[in-house]
Amino acid sequence: MVTRATRSAMNGVAGACARSLVPLRHLQFGVIGYGYWGPQLVRNLHSLAEASVTFIVDIDEERLAQAQIHYSQAVLTRDVADLLASPVDGVVIATPIHTHYALARAALLADKHVFVEKPLALNVAEVEELVALAQERQRVLMVGYTFLYHRAVQELRRIIADGQLGKIYYIDAQRLNLGLFRPDVNVIWDLAPHDLSILRYVLNADPVAVRATGAAYIQPNIEDVAYIYLRYADGMIAHLQLSWLHPSKVRRFTVVGDRRMVVYDDVEPLDKLWIYNRGVDRPAHSTTFEEFQLSYRSGEIIIPSIPWVEPLHAACEHFADCIRQDQRPLSDGAWSLPITHTLVAIQRSLELGGQEVAV
Repeated sequence: MVTRATRSAMNGVAGACARSLVPLRHLQFGVIGYGYWGPQLVRNLHSLAEASVTFIVDIDEERLAQAQIHYSQAVLTRDVADLLASPVDGVVIATPIHTHYALARAALLADKHVFVEKPLALNVAEVEELVALAQERQRVLMVGYTFLYHRAVQELRRIIADGQLGKIYYIDAQRLNLGLFRPDVNVIWDLAPHDLSILRYVLNADPVAVRATGAAYIQPNIEDVAYIYLRYADGMIAHLQLSWLHPSKVRRFTVVGDRRMVVYDDVEPLDKLWIYNRGVDRPAHSTTFEEFQLSYRSGEIIIPSIPWVEPLHAACEHFADCIRQDQRPLSDGAWSLPITHTLVAIQRSLELGGQEVAV
């Protein structure tokens, strides 16, 4: 039996900055990168209350021409220095991953609050430096782990924290599609940060060891398919399947516990979270083979009612709130540091042909 829960998902971001009743201070934002994700960030930042995008930076003249059509009031430039010398409050970085560290560092040194698309940097030392610099300059440093601001993921976190699933046995995540192929990083650095951030958020734990295998079929030495195994201290395991080379789009996250199971399917247009009262019960005492009879349980399916809020809009709003109230974001630089440790260990395992590597 399928039932729809009348209780709506938790409102807002867990741990988000509290909203003030005082009038909002108008914020000015500058966005670096107007390629694939930049236009979405500009759109959401521009729609915030008492906020505007006043600078857009890109090295491609055609992209700037497109931005001019929709945001004629913004200053358009190919030079990041123009933005850093301006009075903008926050700088949002949506550029290739290998540029994140240098751009974020320059923005922090210019005393700007900074929002960087995931991952923050390509190694631990760079992330640690950015975190320390943001603290020294007393600036907000936020990483764009957008799925943390998805209400279905917030509800999944609540379900796990409340113990509704019981002891978590394992988690299986699939993030597959045809493209987009990246020329600068492999599929692990492109897609794994999404699922690693969800895992860290809903479990409040990090893996202690990883194994990874992959293959490069389209571009030499840039893996477009990867399989990742994560082992946690309590015995739980997680498996990530990543691909740029798949016939259909799949974004499915399955959590199996000893009491219940849940599937979060982001491709589903409406019902993104399904809770299954299914499992296997072992007999309390059995001394012989005849006495050992497993009991299979197949109960109702519950679909929570989760109102839709665009996760990227919620993330941008959270960034603005934290600037105004001098608060740490949910996904700040320090929070993202363990994810960088995990990514580095995964890359090392991949290079070692799938050997287990401690995190």
